[in-house]
Amino acid sequence: MNGPACRRLTSALASHCRGYIGRRSNYSLSRWRNVTSLASIANASAAGPRRQQVRGKKTKTSMRLEDLPQGPIKMDTPLPPEPEPDEGPAYPTVVLQARRNMQRFENCVLLTRVGGFYELYFEQAEEYGPLLNLKVAHKKTNAGPVPMAGFPFFQLDRFLKTLVMDLNSYVAIAEEFPNDPGDKVKSNGLMHDRRVTRVITPGTLIDENFIDPYANNYVMAIHVNHHNQETDSSTSDGLSDINSSSNADAGYLAEPQPGATPIGLAWIDVSTGQFYTQSTTVTSLGSILSRVGPREIVVDEVLESQRDHRVFSVLAEDKHLITFAPHSEHLPLPEWSPMLESEIPAQTAQSFTSDEVHAGSLLLQYVKDRLQGLSIKLQPPLRYENMSVMSIDKSTMRSLEIKQTIRDGTFKGSLLHAIRRTVTKGGARLLNAWLSAPSTSLETITSRQDLVEHFAQHPDLRDEIVLLLRRSHDSQRLVQKFALGRGDPDDLIALANTIRATQDIVSLLEASTPTEQKRPAAPSQDTHPPSQTEPTQSSGKSCFAPLLSRIKLADPGNLATRIKNSIDEEGLVQQHQNEDSEASHLMTLASDVVASEGTQGDDAASSSALVPLPKAAAAKRKRQAPASLRDYYYNAAVAANTSNDDGAAFVMRPEASPGLRALHAELAALVREKHVLAEDLRRRTGAASLTLRWTPNLGHVCHVKGAKDLRRIADAEAAAKSKAKSKAETEDEAAGNGDGEGIGLGAVVSSSRSTRAYQAPAWAALGRRLHQTRWEVGVEEQRLFADLRALVVANLVKLRRNAGVLDELDVTASFARLADENGWTRPVLRDTHAASTTAAAASPAGAGSDGDSDATATATAAAATATDTIDNNGNNDNNTTAIPNTATTTITTAQHLVLGGRHPTVELGLRERGRTFTQNDCQLSGTASAATSATGRLWLITGPNMAGKSTYLRQNAVILILAQAGCPVPASYAELSVADAVFSRVGSADDLSADRSTFMVEMLETAAILRAATPRSFVIMDEVGRGTTPEDGAAVAFAALHHLVTVNRCRALFATHFHGLADMVTDRGLHVSQGGAVEMYCTDVEEDEAGGFVYVHKLRKGVNRQSHALKVARLANLPEAAITVAKEVLEKLERDRHEDQTQNQGQGQVQGQETSLHDDTHTKRQSASAG
Repeated sequence: MNGPACRRLTSALASHCRGYIGRRSNYSLSRWRNVTSLASIANASAAGPRRQQVRGKKTKTSMRLEDLPQGPIKMDTPLPPEPEPDEGPAYPTVVLQARRNMQRFENCVLLTRVGGFYELYFEQAEEYGPLLNLKVAHKKTNAGPVPMAGFPFFQLDRFLKTLVMDLNSYVAIAEEFPNDPGDKVKSNGLMHDRRVTRVITPGTLIDENFIDPYANNYVMAIHVNHHNQETDSSTSDGLSDINSSSNADAGYLAEPQPGATPIGLAWIDVSTGQFYTQSTTVTSLGSILSRVGPREIVVDEVLESQRDHRVFSVLAEDKHLITFAPHSEHLPLPEWSPMLESEIPAQTAQSFTSDEVHAGSLLLQYVKDRLQGLSIKLQPPLRYENMSVMSIDKSTMRSLEIKQTIRDGTFKGSLLHAIRRTVTKGGARLLNAWLSAPSTSLETITSRQDLVEHFAQHPDLRDEIVLLLRRSHDSQRLVQKFALGRGDPDDLIALANTIRATQDIVSLLEASTPTEQKRPAAPSQDTHPPSQTEPTQSSGKSCFAPLLSRIKLADPGNLATRIKNSIDEEGLVQQHQNEDSEASHLMTLASDVVASEGTQGDDAASSSALVPLPKAAAAKRKRQAPASLRDYYYNAAVAANTSNDDGAAFVMRPEASPGLRALHAELAALVREKHVLAEDLRRRTGAASLTLRWTPNLGHVCHVKGAKDLRRIADAEAAAKSKAKSKAETEDEAAGNGDGEGIGLGAVVSSSRSTRAYQAPAWAALGRRLHQTRWEVGVEEQRLFADLRALVVANLVKLRRNAGVLDELDVTASFARLADENGWTRPVLRDTHAASTTAAAASPAGAGSDGDSDATATATAAAATATDTIDNNGNNDNNTTAIPNTATTTITTAQHLVLGGRHPTVELGLRERGRTFTQNDCQLSGTASAATSATGRLWLITGPNMAGKSTYLRQNAVILILAQAGCPVPASYAELSVADAVFSRVGSADDLSADRSTFMVEMLETAAILRAATPRSFVIMDEVGRGTTPEDGAAVAFAALHHLVTVNRCRALFATHFHGLADMVTDRGLHVSQGGAVEMYCTDVEEDEAGGFVYVHKLRKGVNRQSHALKVARLANLPEAAITVAKEVLEKLERDRHEDQTQNQGQGQVQGQETSLHDDTHTKRQSASAG
């Protein structure tokens, strides 16, 4: 009586008897409202006037369990039968299947495979047909016309690209599956069932032809702990009005703020298996999204009703695609293992935060649901916090144009476009990752630089490596296709070729001579002593040793050998030719159907949606085309079975297995027997046109064409009958033998004016054996192919690691080629953070100031020598010998020394127009203490418009990013300290949709920099404060400069048109001549007597108080009348300012005289009183 069944029965009885025995209601509020409403109506009808209802006293009733009735519950009246589900109108079975799938995947565009087409139905056909440029027809059914549209199956990728990439739609693909005999009866004889095999979204692409091969395709999940949202919102109410408005939703403030919501992130590239997680806050989400660039954002559907959450404000800035997915079940870390290629290390598993685990759980469930049961093997997740990389926020990524231009958002013109020389798709994706998140590990950077330098010093080796890399394929995505169970024989061949190329690359690297190489010196050798040119740190062998140790080729080599021995590449080529021929025939049919059934306008519209026909297919169109799809498939089946059996396209070699070898031998014997049978029948009938065929309707028949052959068969039949009659005992026995039995032919099963088909018992028996053998060959090939797939999955980890090594070789070889083409140099990088930490541990605070001064003086002297050489030789002199590493080994302070620096993208654009780029130097001391060197830690840059101030700022930030990515830099020499972050406040833009003016956006970006920059950061700021009045703007600009110098103490370049900032710097004692950290540089304009001018882009010390705005206005072709008025206003303002200065000086002199007279009078009075 205490079992679960008895307890459920007791509960049911108590509820049925309305015995509210200590019951705790689980009913919804609406049900209780209904009960209260009924009670009030009853009371109102009995008592007359309405009165206030009072809840009655609670009562408690108890009963013994033995008093409850036992046995099954007896119902007085039977329960009404459950209503059958409404199937809707009586549509045909195919349409009904599509309707059910549309209801199941209601947020997706359903593409249903019907024969050789994918079709859309109902409202989706009407909505998406015009968008896809497809004709919308109406299928006649008993339930009325059904809108439908379709396209040939081989154009699936083309229309998927439009739906998924252009329209951001989710597409469900319903494929055909053969029905069992029992299912055929249930479906009224339908041959196929149609089930959704995959849901394609922008973030879950695998191997589609339209996926970007040069960039990762990430889908990201964001987990927000909604249980703590009330606490966060109540805390954030105490912020200022600006932070509580929509302007705070962008999350620009990087330092922890009250109410900053912690979130967990997880992102996956389904096409490569890469998996990352990160724990962050909403304030940093925008920068992370800019760096990762996800194609789709997945959020728990619980947040769908909370659209005012700060997360959605950040996502709305760049219009990210948001998907709300159910998170019904939380998957802890141990349950991720079936979806990973290997276990998560225990030490790594302990470092994951709860938010990261929830985000990963949501993302894995979403990806698994989209793939509809496909097996998945991802790489173990990596925590972004454990990766030592530079921080580049969203505004910096945009203003420096790292991955796309600011103006039109295109790839051409970006930094990535300017430096990309990779030859593999995986290498291009790795370069994208390195440039978006440069390393802060000096060991990692140095190892990349060593590879680049070795390739630069050995161009022949580099060229051979590049040739081998061109032979390889995108093995990262190839391997992932097999992990998802999707690879085909072409992918196996590509994978085998990649493994072979990897073996050749390893042999080439191992055979490279491990001789010590010297750093290449510039042409002018007299600048530095020869002893400063020393060997590099590592030889060729040790340079490649870390990479070679990661490559495993034993098992992958065996896999490649087996693939080559198993797959018949010639048969594969023939199979592709057959598929192309089938596609062209089907294209012809589709065009003919449109031409015959549609109007002229429909024909033009639909034909524009079809791929143009090849010349051969266009010529064949003149012939008779099949009238319908059924005729097309009928003819295709006939052609497939009447083709030359000796030329049948098989994918696997006969030597792939003993069983396949035996089957091919049996098939060859049957084919020979078929030829013998055909020759025998031709001899016996005298019909030279006799062929052995198979058709879907008639089966195995003998086909004869031509009147002459038909007469010969008739004569042969007559002769055979007469011979048979003479030998037969009765006439009935002779008649019962059938037509043509004596010549091997049976009854006529089909005939026309010039053709006739006969039954042939011998051919029917032989044909069945041929079909059976071909089927067994196909089964054996499928088994062998499954074995090869399993071998690829078994070598998954090794193949992915090998692919990663090839990608690194590709990127570093491309860096070497880039340096050779453009004259770029290897920068010297120093980890000042580690050095300062060591110094702090070795000596008390303040004890190391003298050493820092000596080190800075050493660096300054070396830089001064190099700078003098460049200045004496001119702006475009690249003949300065690189300063060796050993010359400044005592430097421990962060610095930024660039000699002859250039901007890579601007220089490329000028070179295309036949112009040269003016080089500029930059030397920031970077000392975080009060005592600074003469070079300054912050440069205040003034100068005319269009004189290159913004370009100079950006080129120094770009040089630092390239250096920490391991790339050579566009400079004659560079010595840089590793930066933890690069910040940029350049350019102007508003955000009207978020209610932000241009000045507000500028202030938000400035605030983010001032709050987040550290002494290891590098900051560039341009035109801070220009969006408001000159007085307010100058005040804000100087406040930002003062904060960078005194609080952040970071390396910074600060460009402005507020020339008064130079005076403020001097008044505050911030100039280097006063012991401060600010130095002043400027650009200029040279004018001639005729009024012409030229910009001087070379920086010099000093302040330029002329912006020359009218010169830029004239260059922009401003109307001359407007320029004349501007000159008049400018001259008047200059006169007024001059008069004000003169008046102020006069008042100052008068006040000074009055003060002197007052002092004299006061002195005389004191003297008189004293006397």
